[in-house]
Amino acid sequence: MRSRPGCSADVNLRRLPPAVLALLLQGAAFILMIALARFVPFPLTPLSFALLVGVLAAAFSHLAGQARWWVPIQFVFAPAQVAMLAVEVTPTLYLAIFLILLAVYWSTFRTQVPLYLSSNKVWRALEGLLPAEEGGRRFRFMDIGSGIGGVLAHLAQVRPDGDYSGVEIAPLPFAWSWLRLRLKPNCHVHWGSLWDCDLAQYDLVFAYLSPVPMAELWEKARREMKPGSLFISNTFAVPEFPPQQTVQVDDLHHSALFIWRM
Repeated sequence: MRSRPGCSADVNLRRLPPAVLALLLQGAAFILMIALARFVPFPLTPLSFALLVGVLAAAFSHLAGQARWWVPIQFVFAPAQVAMLAVEVTPTLYLAIFLILLAVYWSTFRTQVPLYLSSNKVWRALEGLLPAEEGGRRFRFMDIGSGIGGVLAHLAQVRPDGDYSGVEIAPLPFAWSWLRLRLKPNCHVHWGSLWDCDLAQYDLVFAYLSPVPMAELWEKARREMKPGSLFISNTFAVPEFPPQQTVQVDDLHHSALFIWRM
């Protein structure tokens, strides 16, 4: 059977990281707008040209099937550049902002896992899910994508009978959490990818990531985690595998803890 023309290109585009695809669509909108500028029935100022580029880029993102939040981002991207050029700001400031954002979000463009911070109410809900004390045996807890270490610091304080580990790939959150936890002997945070972690040694694995990696993470958890251990995801469910238990959290984001016993 012959495939329809364009299908292969469409599949290849969808395999690109969303940020790369968005940038390509933004460039396509800019080039198309240059070609169409002569047909616009009114004089084009830099701002009006940028607004039309934004309209085209937003439409392209929608047609390309990008997540809905990319549409407003694509619309404001070009006008925001024009607006910022009108403000006399030293280029050093832009560089500093870029480096800070890079240190915080690091490989988000590739992993599609931004920095999410769990609420204090989620921390307290996790307290009730920790293993019961068993004759001096210390349980082991892993926070995948531990951010600035809030979950680890809180649980280590209220349940000092556990050993708490975290993994974080973004440099600035890792450095913050390392400084925060360095004096807690039962807390350890590692700089690296969650995919390099061996989950077999933990009694409870907690994740607050994004919808994108959940299916792959679930397969990793099923391969590695020991029978009877708990896998808990904050807010983001595993596709096609309903949780065995759900704990609703009354916080600002209406969080839910999805729980699976392995």
